[in-house]
Amino acid sequence: MDQDLIARDLGTVTYEDTWEKMKHFTQVRTKEDQDELWLLEHPSLFTQGQAGKQEHLLAPGDIPVIQVDRGGQVTYHGPGQLVIYVMIDLKRLGIGVRELVSALENAIVDVLSHNDIEAYPKPDAPGVYVDEKKIASLGLRIRRGCSFHGLALNVDMDLTPFNRINPCGYQGLQMVDMARLTNDVDFSQVKTQLANALAGQLGYANPTIQKGWK
Repeated sequence: MDQDLIARDLGTVTYEDTWEKMKHFTQVRTKEDQDELWLLEHPSLFTQGQAGKQEHLLAPGDIPVIQVDRGGQVTYHGPGQLVIYVMIDLKRLGIGVRELVSALENAIVDVLSHNDIEAYPKPDAPGVYVDEKKIASLGLRIRRGCSFHGLALNVDMDLTPFNRINPCGYQGLQMVDMARLTNDVDFSQVKTQLANALAGQLGYANPTIQKGWK
């Protein structure tokens, strides 16, 4: 791979601002611009995908709901959940959306395995699961041959807000996080592991993780 992959550790950032930055990045990027991973957490909110059905919002209450332009149904973001947005030029890599989804899922499975958690993807329901409970969700948008949005891995978080929705449009779907499945989960370590695993799946060397936008 001629170009390096940039990984940005953004800390906790608001959803709306990050969404606008994703759209702008994708709109103005050129063939010469490097692919990027944005590693972050969001304050508590629900996001509803393009085809999202209102019936899956059971009782959002005081948690904001934002209509967004990714695929998929409703999901929850909050502290302790690792979100990685993938700004990837699919045309340049010579891959399609299905291959990108598989790369994201396989990277998550690899990291969970490294942390002694046996997980798997499902062919008919994007994401990663442990004993039929969902531990990671995916949602992507492709524009100009490039991806944005990405994945959310539940690391060590309050899972109760998921009870206010049908997660990803599935009634009764139970969610789980890494902290409930293994001891001594280190959020920072998982962040580095997943960035490296994603890079490997996409054919890149391990990226140097940069703090902030620039």
